[in-house]
Amino acid sequence: MWIVIWAVVFAVMLIVEVATSGLVSVWFCAGSLVALVLAIFDVPVLWQCVAFAAVSIIALILTRPLAKKFLKKKKTPTNSDRIIGKRGLVCETIDNLSGTGSIKVEGLVWSARNVVGTVIPEGTYVTVESIEGVKAVVKLCEETDPPEEPEGEDLS
Repeated sequence: MWIVIWAVVFAVMLIVEVATSGLVSVWFCAGSLVALVLAIFDVPVLWQCVAFAAVSIIALILTRPLAKKFLKKKKTPTNSDRIIGKRGLVCETIDNLSGTGSIKVEGLVWSARNVVGTVIPEGTYVTVESIEGVKAVVKLCEETDPPEEPEGEDLS
């Protein structure tokens, strides 16, 4: 009976591993395979369970750092990432409550909202903190000099 149980555990863990994009249950596959072999040789169930747990934990400890290194997802920068940290000019008053506001950064106009929620009047300089969807999240700029215009064509 335990041969069937360990075979099912192995099969389920293998299916879960194949169905997911990251290493999720490969360690339990190894543990259940060892427990299955022990069940075939009629080793007591307690030792099968101990072997399952021990092999799974050891496999996890030995391979997880290596797996994390190879499966680490790299953030793919987008064109919008280039404006983070840049200064822009408020073209339309930014008011989070009314959902209005836009800024011009590097020649492009972006919908904007204020990171702290206060109203920022038109003509004020702001710094882009992040991008959320299609909106630039900004804060009031401490510098009063206008930002440098990008080289090349003006896209406005």
